[in-house]
Amino acid sequence: MSMARLALVVIARDEAAHIERLLRSVAPWVDDMLVLDTGSGDATPALAAACGARVAHFEWCEDFSAARNRALDLAAADWHLVLDADEWLVSGGEVLVALRAQSPDFVGSLALDDHFEGGSSRGRLSRLLPGHVRYAGRIHEQPQHRLPVRALEVQIGHDGYLPERLKAKQGRNLRLLQQDLAQHPEDAYLWYQLGKDAYVYEDYAAAEQAFERAAALPHPEGGWWLDLVPRRLFALKCLKRHAEGLALAEPELQRCGESPDFFFALGDLLLDFAADSPAHAEALVPMIEDAWQRCLSLGERPDLPGAVAGRGSHLAAHNLALLMDATGRPDQAQALRRAYPAS
Repeated sequence: MSMARLALVVIARDEAAHIERLLRSVAPWVDDMLVLDTGSGDATPALAAACGARVAHFEWCEDFSAARNRALDLAAADWHLVLDADEWLVSGGEVLVALRAQSPDFVGSLALDDHFEGGSSRGRLSRLLPGHVRYAGRIHEQPQHRLPVRALEVQIGHDGYLPERLKAKQGRNLRLLQQDLAQHPEDAYLWYQLGKDAYVYEDYAAAEQAFERAAALPHPEGGWWLDLVPRRLFALKCLKRHAEGLALAEPELQRCGESPDFFFALGDLLLDFAADSPAHAEALVPMIEDAWQRCLSLGERPDLPGAVAGRGSHLAAHNLALLMDATGRPDQAQALRRAYPAS
């Protein structure tokens, strides 16, 4: 049996500040690197070529799937590792090398660590694709297949959610999502992504409108739903719509019962409710404490979509310790701080 070929496949535009980091992290582990430039005005193509990548050009047409699929056609390998220029390989190169001896009959999901101002979150994305798999969707495009998905011990870093990166991209995703929704108005996933886009720019009213629309359409109980619910609770807290948040949370207690992010956001909403409504504070404090205790009981769950590091450990413990200090339990608060030191 001949060895399978593995190629890195990237679409990029004006990524001179990041493209070398990505290519240098991956180059030792792959047979080929294909960078499809979609109209850079900077040195992205030259830097990519200097790192050993094949560089091709594509006229941007407001469609990420079209660009992804053109890049995949040009790469033409047995396996395709699909990454973005603001990502990089953290670990797992040996796992990639081992793919050369494996038949491309499954899709591999990789651990993606999103770094943002004040923290990080982890999710898993299907980014290791057999050669024939292609994408659909103008934005937040998804690979189309019916193959089994295997979780691979490959870790990718991503810093596209840092403030300066978000500012540069503001408006682009919104425009493409609106175009997609005009064609697919009953797609819950697109409404979720529209809400997420508004959320990261702190437009919580627009985020809640989109999340509410997503919730009204057929949607999965797991997957991205476990990311939507905590975001929605936080948005409702910021909008001071506490009662609506509680009404949302009650039926989700079972569906989101393994998510520390859900209970963290619930405790946060309840605390804000108590601060705004002192008459209800006495009844709300045990509920707040229970929510953050649930976070600690569940522990970190980086395998769940959108999991924010610390919500199952030191972040929940910090909030809980402050609550215990405020309710006259300094010894318990200090014990929590010793047990869960800030990382």
